[in-house]
Amino acid sequence: MGRGRVELKRIENKINRQVTFSKRRNGLLKKAYELSVLCDAEVGLIIFSSRGKLYEFASAGMNRTLERYQRCCYNPQDSSAAERETQSWYQEVSKLKAKYESLQRSQRHLLGEDLGPLSVKELQNLEKQLEGALAQARQRKTQIMMEQMEELRRKERHLGDINKQLKNKLETEGGSLRAIQASWESTSMAANNNYSVHPSQSNSMDCEPTLQIGYHNHNYVQQHQQHQQQQQQQQQQQQQQLQEEANLARNVGNGNESNFIQGWVL
Repeated sequence: MGRGRVELKRIENKINRQVTFSKRRNGLLKKAYELSVLCDAEVGLIIFSSRGKLYEFASAGMNRTLERYQRCCYNPQDSSAAERETQSWYQEVSKLKAKYESLQRSQRHLLGEDLGPLSVKELQNLEKQLEGALAQARQRKTQIMMEQMEELRRKERHLGDINKQLKNKLETEGGSLRAIQASWESTSMAANNNYSVHPSQSNSMDCEPTLQIGYHNHNYVQQHQQHQQQQQQQQQQQQQQLQEEANLARNVGNGNESNFIQGWVL
């Protein structure tokens, strides 16, 4: 029995499909090799599996075969369009190159270089350009200086406000210090009045402790000590006078008044 005719449709069974692909791929590669050898033909074969795997055969090299294929299949209309596009790009490049050279030449002229080939009119135009640029630079400089001056004025006003606040605070604190000093002075005067001893007081007051209220400087302490020493001397003198008066009273009481008067007359 002969081999039956195979229906050309997709094989649904995955395993059978893979087996058939392997067999027919090898057969196709073999046929391409035989055709290139037997017929001296340039054969190129490219196969991609369902999984994306590449299989290829080229009798004279795949790149060479593809280039030859492109040359044979190239359309003359496409060639003319590509040539026109190339010409357009060449013209665009030429324009950009000329513009670049012109900008470089203008920059050298603005820097004062290569002025020899220029005419009087071109030099006048260059002068106008430089004057316009200089005026704009001066205007910008003036604007920046005005902004800086305004900023400095603002800082000055701020510092002036801070200075006023500090001055008011210092005056307030100075007034409070003067009030405290006045209270200290009044306290010290009251303490001095309390420390003074009347001449008729007994000597026992000298032994009583003294109480110092408030803060007194060194000069005030010295003055206070001198004042106490003067008071002690006055008290000693008063005590001596009182003692003499007491002795005189005793002599009079003892009948010695006549003798005292005679001695006094003599």
